[in-house]
Formats: sequence, structure tokens, C-alpha cells
Amino acid sequence: MPHRRCGKLIVATDEKQLHELGAIRAKAHANDVPDVDWIAKDEVARMEPELFCLGALHSPSTGIIDSHALMLAYLGDAEAHGAMLALKSPLERARVRQGFELHVSGSDPIRCAVLVNSAGLRAPSVARSIDGYPAHLVPRELYAKGNYYSLNRKNPFTRLIYPVPEPGGLGVHVTLDLGGQARFGPDVEWVERINYDVDPRRAERFYAAIRRYWPGLPDNSLSPGYAGIRPKTAGPGEPAPDFEIQGPGKHGVPGLVQLYGIESPGLTASLALARTVREELG
Repeated sequence: MPHRRCGKLIVATDEKQLHELGAIRAKAHANDVPDVDWIAKDEVARMEPELFCLGALHSPSTGIIDSHALMLAYLGDAEAHGAMLALKSPLERARVRQGFELHVSGSDPIRCAVLVNSAGLRAPSVARSIDGYPAHLVPRELYAKGNYYSLNRKNPFTRLIYPVPEPGGLGVHVTLDLGGQARFGPDVEWVERINYDVDPRRAERFYAAIRRYWPGLPDNSLSPGYAGIRPKTAGPGEPAPDFEIQGPGKHGVPGLVQLYGIESPGLTASLALARTVREELG
């Protein structure tokens, strides 16, 4: 599978953020990622000459992958073990009846012993459609859109560059594709409906955010790229919760696992999430 280790820098652009970097470092070490460590601004300047910061954390083991190739690999493994992918088959409702009875549009009822709700943005809606599942355990269904802009000229960076995280997201950071092209994002735009258009008028905010750590960003160098939407279970100004995985021990329905608020780190953590779901099922 196409992948490349490129490393990551998380940068502080003011004194207050240096303290926040310390908390990030401590959390990384507590989660058995010991190679995340301090580097001084002089060392940062040698590594990435265009970058401005007062200090940074360096994660040398961070890498990038072809996410679509990863999903195709997962699908191939699943089909090799007898699974079937059925697209454009919306779930209308499900009933708990010695297992589950699924009513899917355009199909006769489907019976199964195990049901995993990993519906991303619509996971709370799917949970509410399951008769027999405690409604009070369903979180809110909130959407935080993240827009990306592409750099339309030569990329000066060889690593991923992240600012200190902001409320609702990781801040407008530099992400690279396997060809070395750079994109910036995502920002945080709370929305009421699912829509993946990128508003060109948001570019002004991107220039301001990026120039905190890349002061030399030229004018007219950003073009609208693409957007994603985070499945949130807490709203603006509220503490950001972790992923929520509810198994039978939480809700009392045998064979059912619900996954809520699985934001973009869920891709990185996908195999660990799968193991956790399997453990929840016993």
C-alpha cells in the first residue's frame, strides 16, 4: 500500500502555546508514543527554513498513506472472508428480535445476530431507528465542516506542519499527499446540513491562520480544495469528548455496538477501533 514516513512538527507561535505543547507531549508519552519530543526554534529553522515558531514538538514516526487504497484493501479482505458491500441501501428501521431485523429500502427484511452502527455523520440517526435501543443513550448529531485549500505553487515543506489545536479541530495545518503537494486545513465551520462545497470567501481566514507559522505565504497562492465534515457529539464552546463506543455492557442489547463521534483520527485508529468493537461483542 502506498505510504511514506515524513514526520510532523506541532508548532507554538506564542509563549502561551509552549505550555500547551507540554500537555500534548505528556499525553503522547502516556499513550506509548515516546518519540514525540521538544525541539528548539533554531533546530526547527534548520529542518523547515520557511517556518516560524518559538518551539515545536517533533514526531519523526508520523507518516502519510493513500487512504483510498487502504479502504480498498479493507474491502478486499472483507470480501475474501465472505462479506458483501451494499451501497445506496438506506436503513429505514431495525428491530431487536432475537438478533436484529433490518428493514432496508428496496429489500426484504434482513436478519442478523450482530449489528455494528458505524455510520459516521448519521450514526445518531441510525441509532434512533433501532427499536429496543435506549433512546436516552443517543448523543446529539452535530456537524463541524472542515474546508481545505490547495497551494497552487511549489511547496516549501517536507513535513506535516500543525499549529496548536483549536476548539473543535486541529487547526489549519499543512498536509501533504504522496506526490509532495501541499494542502491547508481544515478550519472549523459549524453547519446545520451536510454540504461539501468550499466557499472561496473563506480564503482570507486561511491566509491569516497560515501566516502565523508561515509568514512568507504569498498572496493569491491558495485555491479552494475540498471539504469534509466531522461527526460531532458536542457543540461549539463545549469540551470535546473522545470517541464513544457503546457495547452491550452499556446499553444491554446483545450483539449491538454503536460508534459515535468518530472523527478523522478514526482513519488512523481504524484497526484499533475494530479490535475494540470485537472485544465489546465478547
